[in-house]
Amino acid sequence: MKRIILFFGIALLFTACRNEKANEQSSSTEQTVSDTLAYSYDSVKVYSKNIIKSKPNLVDTTKATITYPVFKNDSLNNYLVRKVTDYIAENEQQISYEYLANSFVKGYDDFFATNKDTFQSWFLMIKISVLNQKKDYVALQYLHSDYSGGAHPNTNFAYINYNPKTNQPITLDSLIEANQKQVLTTLGESIFRKNEKLSPTASLENDYFFEKGKFYLPDNFYISDKGLVFLYNPYDIKPYVSGTTELIIPFADLKKIAKPNTILSSFN
Repeated sequence: MKRIILFFGIALLFTACRNEKANEQSSSTEQTVSDTLAYSYDSVKVYSKNIIKSKPNLVDTTKATITYPVFKNDSLNNYLVRKVTDYIAENEQQISYEYLANSFVKGYDDFFATNKDTFQSWFLMIKISVLNQKKDYVALQYLHSDYSGGAHPNTNFAYINYNPKTNQPITLDSLIEANQKQVLTTLGESIFRKNEKLSPTASLENDYFFEKGKFYLPDNFYISDKGLVFLYNPYDIKPYVSGTTELIIPFADLKKIAKPNTILSSFN
């Protein structure tokens, strides 16, 4: 399973949530109003039957929670569960949120069977949220947080970009002219240096994790109402304690490099 470090805020969230009754499985739906593609939020929760005492007078158990939007578009729904499945176990043939949650808890139960004296419980939290919607564009944030041993939990934020009209994912290559990629990177670096209060010639090698000090834009992006948003996760370019780093390239800077007749050019 791929892993990246969990934020302090998410750890606090789980501290508040994890002392719930074990051996429970539930699903809930909350209606959401949208001016474009209608959807509602649903969730799956699975608890381990194995109860432990992590501290005196504190009972705990392993829990898997997956919250996700359900669109009136089966192709998009199937694409989302496939993305989540591939993140956890690429090429896994069985794809459903229920299967993923149950598999995680089963992994703990198998661990517990040979480590009955453990004080350790695990958790999995997956949350997919709708960030932006237009008639031919849906942007979603995929948050994956888990703990299954080790010094700390793990997290990753990823963006999903999708065209519900064509039922195709939207890539950065489909938005930016091929011969303008370096221009995009240069724009990004200029904004990054301004945000970080760096001079145009300051080295990026010592205080950041850019290989050989060479700036790059992450693959992680979506289109907001402000521009093209890129996100570096913890440990991408900075230590864990620095959290995520967001970089926004305004639409005004993208006019000359965006491909015509795309969702990006329509925002301009």
